[in-house]
Amino acid sequence: MTAGKTLQELADHLGGQVTGDPSLCITGLGTLDNASEGQITFLANPRYAAKVETTRASAVVLPPTADTFGRNAIVVANPYLAFAKLLMLFTRQPHLARGIMAGANVDKGAVIGQQATVYPGAYIAEGVRIGDRVTIHPNVTLYAGVVLGDDVTLHAGVSVREGCRLGNRVTIHNGTVIGSDGFGYAPDGTAWFKIPQIGIVIIEDDVEIGANTTVDRAALEVTRIGRGTKIDNLVQIAHNCTIGEDCMVVAQAGIAGSVTLGRHVVLGGQVAIVDHVVIGDNAMISGQSGVFNTVAAGAVLSGTPAIQHQSRLKSAAVFPHLPEMRKTLAKLGGRLSKVEERLEPISA
Repeated sequence: MTAGKTLQELADHLGGQVTGDPSLCITGLGTLDNASEGQITFLANPRYAAKVETTRASAVVLPPTADTFGRNAIVVANPYLAFAKLLMLFTRQPHLARGIMAGANVDKGAVIGQQATVYPGAYIAEGVRIGDRVTIHPNVTLYAGVVLGDDVTLHAGVSVREGCRLGNRVTIHNGTVIGSDGFGYAPDGTAWFKIPQIGIVIIEDDVEIGANTTVDRAALEVTRIGRGTKIDNLVQIAHNCTIGEDCMVVAQAGIAGSVTLGRHVVLGGQVAIVDHVVIGDNAMISGQSGVFNTVAAGAVLSGTPAIQHQSRLKSAAVFPHLPEMRKTLAKLGGRLSKVEERLEPISA
């Protein structure tokens, strides 16, 4: 935990405006319900605005439209983002380089940058190149020819397969596999002939990938994860995919081969996308949706098959009434038949 900072220092850090005592010392962070004296909290959802009056926090981060209830406050446009920045400020630990520790298995041909840490149980193969201030936790495996940029953190159990490349400031969490073989097989009578997967995975700068996720290597060229993209736990990204910059992919999403995501695409949990689909920039796909066709830039889709979200909501409102509507239609059909029987035929 960093030393305390004045409310004005925090406001300057956030680009916000102080209401109240700018010299107030803040030593930590807490929630609206559980914060204590000396801490700062935040209001992001107006539903909880009344809690600003009763919170025990010494200060609150608020949007411009919120009532301060006479509390010390920092007013910012986006309190949720501001609180994330404060959390980083108060909890960031200085980098402590430990070098190659006893029990790590590092090939003599590997190149390790300055101020790196390689924990016991890690395996680094021949031809690996690692940048500065990299942290390799226990039981990480780097296959031959892997390249890591600066300030990379690989948590315990991560595997990066041969030839794959990671940029700067990449973080990968426990158990994730980068560069496993793509799922490619050619039919051979009643059997399947494996198609060699000889491409690589490239992960660009500032990407974070959660635990137990898999990113498959390309069959021939590159599976690419764009700069700044964030990928949750338990996600499958198949071979030859291109994921654009600043995308957000939530847990249990499955992306089939050769899919292209544009910039700033958001995929909810358990979204499934068939192969060779293109998702346009800034599109949003709701959780548990199935995408079978190209998606236009900026579209908001939901359901299976995925359609415009507003249309899906209208359809969902009708679904519970379908049995009743079926009975009504059957009755109307019967009455219409009786009317038609009574009508005299129209002469030619």
